[in-house]
Amino acid sequence: MRTTITIDDRLLEALKKQAFRRNLTVSLLIQESVRSYLAQQSAESEQEAPFELVTYGAGGRFPDINLDKTSLQVAQDDLERYGRRS
Repeated sequence: MRTTITIDDRLLEALKKQAFRRNLTVSLLIQESVRSYLAQQSAESEQEAPFELVTYGAGGRFPDINLDKTSLQVAQDDLERYGRRS
């Protein structure tokens, strides 16, 4: 597919020199570079720790907190932290 991109002049010159040294076109060098970058990103994302979503309900981390009644939870937390008003 043909597309147009904007590249810094100095970067384009470096690409042209590298492409010449490797006997490639600039287009092929860019494609190779992007493929390599995407493969690296994919490999790194697979190595990351899996995301754990904390949920309410059976087996959740905080089964005693009812998220449907957050104002009551906030009031209870305030009472535990600051005590009752005199």
